[in-house]
Amino acid sequence: MECCGAGGRNFRWRSHSKLQLKDALQMLNDQVISESVFDIFLSPYAGCPVNFEFLNYTIITSQCKGPQYSPKLCCGAFKDFACPYADELNDLTNDCASTMFSYINLYGKYPPGLFASECREGKQGLECPAQAPSTESAKDSTNNASRGQIVSSYSMLTLTAGFLVLLFHLF
Repeated sequence: MECCGAGGRNFRWRSHSKLQLKDALQMLNDQVISESVFDIFLSPYAGCPVNFEFLNYTIITSQCKGPQYSPKLCCGAFKDFACPYADELNDLTNDCASTMFSYINLYGKYPPGLFASECREGKQGLECPAQAPSTESAKDSTNNASRGQIVSSYSMLTLTAGFLVLLFHLF
């Protein structure tokens, strides 16, 4: 995908919907509960190579405070925290994005969907600054332009939670 310029990286939301748990439960009908949805919920994800449990979340919690969450402060802090992990968060074969958002919400007690609804910078998503050149800079410099689209699974996490709540109520 095209990125934000030479060596830049983007953060892109998987879904632009602003689902709340109540909305997710209402949407779970015969059309939503299909074989492909069950495959998504039941497919095993690889563990996340980043241990988000022990990261320092004060970069977000010290700047993004309610009840009036400033998009400028919250999104800037979110980018500062998440951009270094853009490649891991974009990898759809692991659970890094959902794990990261779980800890952000645990430590910050933010309203559901805060970052998904407030942090937008165009069609490509949030722009992450280019990484500092490494010893493999010649090899990596061509890859950096296409890498770094952080894909959030917050809406999928909300939908999954709604699905599980629905299952527990049925059984």
